[in-house]
Amino acid sequence: METETIIETTNLTKRYGHQTAVNGLNLKVKEGEIFGFLGPNGAGKTTTLLMLLGLSRPSKGHATVCGLNPLRMAREVKRHVGYLPENVGFYEDMDAVQSLEYVADLNGLKKVEAREKIDELLGLVGLKDQAGKKTAAFSRGMKQRLGVAEVLIKDPEVLFLDEPTLGLDPEGAIQLINLIQSLNEEKEITVLLSSHNLHQVQKMSHRVGIMIDGSLIAEGSIDSLAEEKFGVGEKEYSLEEIYMKYFQEA
Repeated sequence: METETIIETTNLTKRYGHQTAVNGLNLKVKEGEIFGFLGPNGAGKTTTLLMLLGLSRPSKGHATVCGLNPLRMAREVKRHVGYLPENVGFYEDMDAVQSLEYVADLNGLKKVEAREKIDELLGLVGLKDQAGKKTAAFSRGMKQRLGVAEVLIKDPEVLFLDEPTLGLDPEGAIQLINLIQSLNEEKEITVLLSSHNLHQVQKMSHRVGIMIDGSLIAEGSIDSLAEEKFGVGEKEYSLEEIYMKYFQEA
């Protein structure tokens, strides 16, 4: 049975005056996959995420997320999608539990249900021992993991992660990568991952898309992209080598 498409864009375009941030994007992300969204700063990755969330209006084209149009049904889309931005913010006078209680309340969870969910999530992201610690004292890695717990409060079908390991030390990055993979494998959550760290993207992703100057210039599995650019051979190419080949020829 063919896997269903859970994110789809058709000619999705975003212009700011004479500047085109996203240019006619046609993209499909399948249910249950980790899709790596690659490209340099200014390529249009974050702008695309914002349009998929209904936080930015397309200039042309359309998108669907979980079968919903984000432009017309932004609130419904947000019920299905968890978004972890590049810089996660918290009220620094709250501890981890209070932060999650606040988000649970915003999402309409009853208190008993929220308490059980928060305890489960703190264990899942490895912060159970830090539950009563103020977020002001959290390291960046701890904040990222607490951010993941926040977006999981509503049991999303899809996660949008924008540079989730940026600024993390190697141990913190590995912990977060393992967490993302386990969420995908065990809870079957679809992940759209925007990152500059090609080694981490290669480790996690089932397929990748490469954006340059607002246009999607390549999409597919790492093996298929390597074959397209380098042909069939004995050598295995890294995602970094593949990416640079596309980037140089763009």
